[in-house]
Amino acid sequence: MTVLDSPIPRFHLAVPVDDLAAARRFYGEVLGLEQGRSSDTWVDWNLHGHQFVTHLAAGRAPRVHNPVDGHDVPVPHFGLLLPIPEFQALAERLRAAGTEFVIEPYVRFEGQTGEQWTMFLLDPAGNALEFKAFADDSQVFAA
Repeated sequence: MTVLDSPIPRFHLAVPVDDLAAARRFYGEVLGLEQGRSSDTWVDWNLHGHQFVTHLAAGRAPRVHNPVDGHDVPVPHFGLLLPIPEFQALAERLRAAGTEFVIEPYVRFEGQTGEQWTMFLLDPAGNALEFKAFADDSQVFAA
């Protein structure tokens, strides 16, 4: 099955960046995303089958934080839900690249409904990303 055959709709997300070369290094080399079309002011990325776009833009919205499980979670943020082995491989890839984490990889809600690995980091433009992996994928939307 290809991405186009997926029964799950794909999302499109565009975020501002202040340096396209830095965005290309981070998203292409550090995260290992495949680059799609681009221009002098934007770059399309394949974010596990979703269309993610970095747009050259000036200015930055103020960042706020929300307390979750004893951590200050940056808002807004975006990311992916990965299988645990992919999450661990990405965490190691980020560490090897010298990435500074906002919240280091750890298990959140351990032993509770929704137990998950999570990590937060910023891209070079300051956009917050969260990657997570649920211990039981059926609990992604559990109450």
